[in-house]
This record gives sequence, structure tokens and C-alpha cells, in this order.
Amino acid sequence: MPADGTPQAPFDERVSVVVITRNRRDQLLRVLGELARLPERPRVIVVDNASDDGTAEAVARRHPRVRTIRCRGNLGAVARNIGTDAVTTPYVAFCDDDTWWRPGALTRAADVLDAHPGLASVTGRILVGPDEREDPITPELRHSPLPASGDAPGPALLSFLAGATVLRADAFRAAGGFSARLWLGGEEELLALDLAGAGWQMCWREDVVVHHMPSRQRDRRRRRELGIRNTLWTAWLRRPWRGAWRHTVDVLRGAPKDLATARAVLEATAGAGWVLRHRRVVPESVEDGLRALEEPRRRSKARRYIG
Repeated sequence: MPADGTPQAPFDERVSVVVITRNRRDQLLRVLGELARLPERPRVIVVDNASDDGTAEAVARRHPRVRTIRCRGNLGAVARNIGTDAVTTPYVAFCDDDTWWRPGALTRAADVLDAHPGLASVTGRILVGPDEREDPITPELRHSPLPASGDAPGPALLSFLAGATVLRADAFRAAGGFSARLWLGGEEELLALDLAGAGWQMCWREDVVVHHMPSRQRDRRRRRELGIRNTLWTAWLRRPWRGAWRHTVDVLRGAPKDLATARAVLEATAGAGWVLRHRRVVPESVEDGLRALEEPRRRSKARRYIG
């Protein structure tokens, strides 16, 4: 209870928030401030990917209720696995250190997951920057061509955006979480296909809103290299040979013809042995959905590997 005696709203016992970060102390503190003001008062876990800018110490001073887990090295997206392992609620909402949830969004996502036990994830509508413009990916999610079941709570998806999604924690763990080999950059695709292959549904919701204040502290070219490498690996890990080949052609046709793309292809090729050892093709119903997405992805302006 606050010092003035006013009773606080109880925790929403259904959702915890996991935030991964590395060397973005000031941005992270802003995100934590926004999360602290949410009416759901979620439990927040920060997983620090070996920051050396005093991030963990600043969080302890400014947000003592937040649990901080320090990693010995930069684990990339695998830090979310560590955070989810520490979660005791049925649902986990992911944040990056430049995204936060709008008040009421976590409650709405939890309500949807409560009402649909076959649903693994709810991805929200992303508003970017101080002018809150819609992220370019939003129209594609809103108008997803994938068929949905009769009682679907929103447009059906075959992937999700980690910094803007609430997931069923048990489904996430059972699917193995994010791949250490992929590290970061399009890492959601492989996990989403494994969820879909296990029979889980994923959806997008207009009324679940996430704010994104893009950080300037990022290596855009390296992120592009990782994104190309990882989407190629994912295709060959999970799609039939023809589907994997079509996806490879589409990705490389749309990517800039430069050194970064060449490095991405070399890295992808170097991992061919690992891919073949771990190849596990998705069910035909999932591949049908991937084929339905091929033409929209070719036309997409939001999914191009540029920068």
C-alpha cells in the first residue's frame, strides 16, 4: 500500500513481462517506468545480456521490484528463454528495451488466451515513435491471408514479433524456446513453425497495443546479415525442398547485392551440415499456410532485408 494509504490494484496473476537488454541503460529505464505505470502491475523480469554500462545496478536502484538476471555473455534471444524459465504465471509478455505495452493490453491478451486454449500467442498492434504511426508490418498482419478457424480471436499468423507478443509460457517451453544457433534476427520464425507444427494457433489483435521507440544503438548491417542467414536456415530446417528453394530465391532476389548479403549467404552455407542434421519438415497443413504467404511476402515492403 502506498504511503498515502490508497490501496493499489492487485497484480494480474496471469502475465509476467520479460525484457531482454544489452547496453541500453537509459532506454531500458524508460521502458521499466512505462511498465511500472500499467494498471495490471505485472511482474517484470529483466535479463541483462552482459551489459557493461551499469544497467543492472541502475535497475536495482530505480526499480527494486524488478528482478534482474545477469548473463555472463551476450546470449541474444536465448535470454528470453532464461526469463521465461523464471516466470510462474501462465503467460509471458516479451518486451525489448525499446518497446512497452499500452495500459490494458496485457489484460486483453490474457483474456484472449484464457478463452482460446489452443492459442499459443497474441501479437499486438505496434505504434512507432512519438507520433505513434503504425509499424509497416501492421497492415500485413491485419489482412493476413491465412485461413482462421471459426472461433478465431483475430487474423491467423504463422509467426510473431517477439517484442510485441504475449505467449502461453508452457507452449513456449515445450517448443524449446529460441534457438541458440540463430542467436538474434528473425529468430521467431523457427519457433513459430515449431509451435504451428505442434498444433498451436497464433493470432494478431487490433486492441492489444505496443509502443516502439526504435533505438539508434544498433548495427543495422549485421542485423540484416543475421536476418538473411536465419530465414534461410529456417526454411531449410522446416520446409520441404521445393518450398525451401522458393523461399531462398525470393529472399536473395529482394536483398541488396552487396557484401553484407554475400556474408549472410556464406554463413548460411557454412551451417548446412547443422541444418541437415536438425531438419524436421512441418506438417502439410503448415506448409500450405507458408505457400499462401509467399506472394504477399514478395510484395511486402516491411519484410525486405535492407539497411
